[in-house]
Amino acid sequence: MKAERRDTWAASIKDKPGALQAKLDALTDAGANLEFVIARREPGKRKTGVVFVTPLKGAAQCRAARKAGFDKTDSLHTIRVEGPDKKGQGSAITAALAGKGINVRGLSAAAIGRKFVGHIALDSSADATQAIRALKAL
Repeated sequence: MKAERRDTWAASIKDKPGALQAKLDALTDAGANLEFVIARREPGKRKTGVVFVTPLKGAAQCRAARKAGFDKTDSLHTIRVEGPDKKGQGSAITAALAGKGINVRGLSAAAIGRKFVGHIALDSSADATQAIRALKAL
């Protein structure tokens, strides 16, 4: 299993048609090839949403992201995991993290063909380091 850190970028979006597209267009125009995008409404914030993306590479993409309202999230420590798609993989991953006392802030994953790719959000850099060790041991 591969496990590695990823910077995650986030931006607020208006909850209206085309708002997400405008954010993604700005990144695409800068040459970004996004692997992960998740967007949702913000609970309790009327007509507001949030979008998270990764990866952004190089100064031009980072400048374009900032111009479009994205910030690299310093409080969200993300790990990208990849491995063979097999029964119980999600359970094994979460058990390995729980066994090390690591609390998962968020998890998104999908099976694509014969492998899975997931992104795990954690609360601290120390948790991310420990999680990578635990997951590489699976």
